[in-house]
Amino acid sequence: MPGFVQRLGSLLYLVSPNATTFQHEDDVPNYVDEAIPFFLGFILLEAAVRNALGREVRLNESIASAGVGILHEATGFLTVGFILLGYEWLYQWRLLDWAWDSLVTWWASLLLVDFCYYWVHRANHEINFLWAVHQTHHSSEDFTLSTALRLSVLQRLVYFGFYQPLALLGIPKASVVVHLGFNYLFQFWVHTDLIRKLGPIEWVFSTPSHHRVHHGSNKWCLDKNYGSVLIIWDRIFGTFQEERDDEEIVYGLVEQPQSMNGVWHEFYYFEKIFKKAKGMSSWSDSLKAVFYGPGWFPGTPRLGDPDTFPDVKAPRRKYDPQMPLGNLWYCMVHLFLALVLQQVLLARYMVSFVKVFLMYWYSPGTLPPPTCSSSS
Repeated sequence: MPGFVQRLGSLLYLVSPNATTFQHEDDVPNYVDEAIPFFLGFILLEAAVRNALGREVRLNESIASAGVGILHEATGFLTVGFILLGYEWLYQWRLLDWAWDSLVTWWASLLLVDFCYYWVHRANHEINFLWAVHQTHHSSEDFTLSTALRLSVLQRLVYFGFYQPLALLGIPKASVVVHLGFNYLFQFWVHTDLIRKLGPIEWVFSTPSHHRVHHGSNKWCLDKNYGSVLIIWDRIFGTFQEERDDEEIVYGLVEQPQSMNGVWHEFYYFEKIFKKAKGMSSWSDSLKAVFYGPGWFPGTPRLGDPDTFPDVKAPRRKYDPQMPLGNLWYCMVHLFLALVLQQVLLARYMVSFVKVFLMYWYSPGTLPPPTCSSSS
């Protein structure tokens, strides 16, 4: 039971600093993998509550999100190392020394990892080629717990470079790995429209109300509320937006693709960027089409002119293809089997695979310990 309670608490960052402090990275548990049964349980519970309340439950959308999530986790052993690539080398040049077993280090890591996440998340919205990766997460037209699973297979790659400065500050890598895991888990529970506003908690912490705004395609929702655990970063840097009571939020992308093909969602936007860049009249504008905001066009500011953005309003018809009930159950059973297979294979063979792979790049005796925690 204590282990059950600890894993449940990890979803809300309710963990003991002493029990989650480690000297070495390879001692850090894979908190994300440990939480997957809770993900599934809460997704099913939410669906049951929605059904009891007469709210819409779209299995096709949930299946699509789960499929993308399985792809994200199944490819994690190929991409997770990029998040903190080069961290140990930079750590040699650290400006400060933080004791790995200090409470001050634990709390500083929590704040600094969350601060870095704010900026990587903001960059994912404000740089077009990064948005090509991140838009997969925003492609769900529902806002349920299953939406949290909809993460691109390339998402970890675009985190590279944002957390490395913590090495120069002297934060031990194991501490960063711990808080990357909890930071990721905290984001799960904010993806729901069943929990309304939470009063004074919303002054400091990110909540479902804040994140509903972030996932909205209404003009007033765009590029707001990037915080993961703390909403204070948005309040400080001018990207905070309160949820409105007078206007329904429309979830999904401003130009919503009419497809539930998860693999297609992963890559279709790169073609849009290519066509946009190719259509520019100068090399300078072509580069801006890649590195400026998704809404940028020549003659507008870096992030585009908000006055020219479509003003999406509810109700907007959702893309809602139907299939026979038998086919639906077939998809659900195979998704479950794919998830089990992915968990078993990675748990048993990922470490061995990484060791064999790295042997081609490191001389004998210098093989570094494998990464044992994944984060997104």
